[in-house]
Amino acid sequence: MNVAEERVALLTAEELLELPEKPGMRYELHEGKLVEMPGAGARHAAIVVRLVMLLHQFVTARGLGLVFGDGLGYILRRNPDTVRIPDVSVVRRERVPEGGIPEGFWPGAPDLAVEIVSPHDRAEEVHERVREYLGAGVRQVWVVWPRSRAVTVYKGGGVVRELSAEEELEGGEVLPGFRVKVSDLFAVDR
Repeated sequence: MNVAEERVALLTAEELLELPEKPGMRYELHEGKLVEMPGAGARHAAIVVRLVMLLHQFVTARGLGLVFGDGLGYILRRNPDTVRIPDVSVVRRERVPEGGIPEGFWPGAPDLAVEIVSPHDRAEEVHERVREYLGAGVRQVWVVWPRSRAVTVYKGGGVVRELSAEEELEGGEVLPGFRVKVSDLFAVDR
């Protein structure tokens, strides 16, 4: 294979899983093309942990499914493959495979995907990720904006809701009864 062919070679989810780890970097696939994702900052990581704890407590107490923190790749599309790693995600119990939690990437989309916007994220890339999630069957996407202390909630059918720090984020059909004040998501300095 020459250099030009090597540059356009598309990867599969299985090939992505086999790539060697690179400190401070993680990889996703967008239509078979490798996407390098820089590591997150401390505030970003603290918000991830905060949200995972809140969701895990709620989901586990009600037996609703599984909550995952940053690191789990979801195969959103095949041929060419798209694998995305949301910062936080939830898979409802009824969608867990009979064999249990997979060893590798999750086959299919989560029910809830959460993206926490980092200073290096570009708005168009965030919107592209939201479109990919919704197109793959994610029922709800939360985009968390630490700088403005706000959350944007996306649902299928073009439903979008902007929430300020003083409003409540609700789980909707994915997590019925889940409620948290948006400002509480950012209470990581306590």
